[in-house]
Amino acid sequence: MKKQGPKKPDWIRIKLTTGENYTEIKDMMRSKTLHTVCEEARCPNIYECWANRTATFMILGDICTRACRFCAVNTGMPTELDLQEPERVAEAAERMGLRHCVITSVARDDLQDGGASIFAATIHAVRKRLPLCSVEVLIPDFMGSEEALKVVMDAKPDILNHNVETVERLSDRVRAKAKYDRTLELLRRAKTMQPKIPSKSSIMLGVGEEWDEILKTMDDLRAHDVDILTIGQYLQPTPKHLVVEKYYTPEEFALLKEEGLKRGFSHVESGPLVRSSYHAHEQVQSAQKNLVQA
Repeated sequence: MKKQGPKKPDWIRIKLTTGENYTEIKDMMRSKTLHTVCEEARCPNIYECWANRTATFMILGDICTRACRFCAVNTGMPTELDLQEPERVAEAAERMGLRHCVITSVARDDLQDGGASIFAATIHAVRKRLPLCSVEVLIPDFMGSEEALKVVMDAKPDILNHNVETVERLSDRVRAKAKYDRTLELLRRAKTMQPKIPSKSSIMLGVGEEWDEILKTMDDLRAHDVDILTIGQYLQPTPKHLVVEKYYTPEEFALLKEEGLKRGFSHVESGPLVRSSYHAHEQVQSAQKNLVQA
C-alpha cells in the first residue's frame, strides 16, 4: 500500500486567472514552439504570472536526462538541439514587453557543455532585442564543469540561479545525479568569476527535512556568498513522485524569512506557493541595490 501524505491544508490555494494575457501568452508559446517551466513543472503560480505577463522560458527541449523524484518534467533521452531557440525566446520576450526575463532548462547531460552555449546565446539574443530587460538564468549543474559555467557567466546574466532544492541529508534521495556539495561549489565559482552578479538558490520544504537542517542549508548558502533565497512548499505532482511529508504553515514560512534575512541574504521570498522565479523582478532590484551599497 502506497504511503499517503497529510491532507492538503486550506492555505494551499491556487488563484485561477485565465484572462486575456494568460491566453495570449499561451498561444504565443505554442506558435513559437517554446517550452515554459511554468507548464512543464506544473507551477502553481502559472495563472498569476501569465496574467501579469511574466514567464520562465525552458530551453534545450522538454525532455530531461535526469529523473529527480520531485519534478514533473519529462525524463528520457533528448533528441533535439535547436540552435534557433535563443532567437525565438528573444522574439517572445520582446512581444511580451518583459522587464525581467527568466531562462531555465532541462538537464542535458548528453551534451558536452550541458547546454551552456545555448544559455549564453539566449542571454545575448534577449539583450539585443531588449537592452533594458534584466536576464536571470536558472542553470543545471553542468556535471560540475567549470568551463561550461564560465560560458554562462561570461555572458553576464543579471542573476545566476542554481537551486540546492533540499537539505544535505536528503539530497541524494530527492535529486538525481546532482550533489549537494557540487551545488555549493558551483555557486562559489559563479561568484568568483563574476563577483558583481547576484547569485540565488531555492529550498523546497516538506520532503522530510528537520528545522535545524533548513537553517544549516541557509548557513551553507551564505558561506558561499549566495545573495537571494527562495523557500516554498513541495507539492507532489503525480502519485509516482515523492509524497509530501509535511505542509508548513504561512507562519513558519514567515519565521524562515526572518532567519534568512538575519543571515544576510539581500532578499528572501518565503511562502507556501513560492517558486524559484516568483516575484523575480523584485528580487533582482533588491540584490543589485545591496551590491551597490556593499
